[in-house]
Amino acid sequence: MPRTPHSAPHLRVMSVLGLLAALLLPLGVTFAPGALAAPTADPVRVMPLGDSITGSPGCWRAVLWNRLVNSGYKDIDFVGTLPPQGCGQAHDGDNEGHGGELVTNVADQNLLPGRLASTHPDIVVMHFGTNDVWSSIAPDRILAAYTKLVTQMRASNPDMRILVAQLIPMNPSSCAGCAQRVVDFNARIPGWARATGTDRSPVTVVDQWTGFSTAADTYDGVHPNASGDDKIAARWFPALSAVLDAGVPQDPGDPGDPGEDPAACTARFRAVSSWQGGYQGEVTVTNTSASAVRGWTATVVPANGARLTQLWNGSLTTAADGTATVRNAAWNGTLAPGASAAFGFVATAQATAGTPAATVTCTGTAPAA
Repeated sequence: MPRTPHSAPHLRVMSVLGLLAALLLPLGVTFAPGALAAPTADPVRVMPLGDSITGSPGCWRAVLWNRLVNSGYKDIDFVGTLPPQGCGQAHDGDNEGHGGELVTNVADQNLLPGRLASTHPDIVVMHFGTNDVWSSIAPDRILAAYTKLVTQMRASNPDMRILVAQLIPMNPSSCAGCAQRVVDFNARIPGWARATGTDRSPVTVVDQWTGFSTAADTYDGVHPNASGDDKIAARWFPALSAVLDAGVPQDPGDPGDPGEDPAACTARFRAVSSWQGGYQGEVTVTNTSASAVRGWTATVVPANGARLTQLWNGSLTTAADGTATVRNAAWNGTLAPGASAAFGFVATAQATAGTPAATVTCTGTAPAA
């Protein structure tokens, strides 16, 4: 989104319009209120999404807001279902930073769609997963939650721009292993982002870890102090301003091919059989929308380091982190409302991996209007 221009050209235009009005009024020509005002675009809606680091009070948002405004970005609106929480400086404090929340719980309980429906963001700025890492939840499961949230974001707005943070360091006195677990999880995020981003809805990784000190920039080894807020805002600013400068489509259906808009679908995994070192799985995709689906894409994140090696009834692409993207075959992409299609696969797994499991999500493509 371009910065606000200088006011001189605007004043010259208004002077000409004022002169024109003065000349026409004696002739009985009048203008309706506001007729001379130029139409203004809706502000770009930015959702800060995360946990207490984002919302309790999450004062990096205040620093970021004021830096954006002072740099000339006027038509922006921070959105969220939570109100401001102080921070000692004027700013747009709406946010979606829920203290204590786990990103895996948000995904499992489908909490995000309602929040998106209430706020309609164009951009999501997400620092989420600190509580999951603290709770020793496996990176595979956290990234599967990320994927589900991204799918829900794109169902809300197919043109969603998504900025995802590599988490700030964490070193609380009560969690000896947290510091290394953050490092291990952050290392997985770039590969996940490359596999998840699209031309229409890119995913940008923002490194919030490098240069951040738990000793100097937090008050408890986890939550940022004023110095930490400044550092977090400084890392978000160039990434967010680049998205604003590039322009953000604000009508989910336009521009773009209406036939590419996502339609609702669900995916369900089951293990068909297993053996030492592998298993056979099946995923069923069901059209849950009120209209036909002309194609679908499923994401499969196998648990415990397993990897898909063979697949039938679809086409397979596997990311470096093991996340599998499966697109329909030519004969099973069109699904009437309520109809299902299934694909099968063989996965390799460690001998000690336990019961086969995978997190699966899907998106459908609606027919062209």
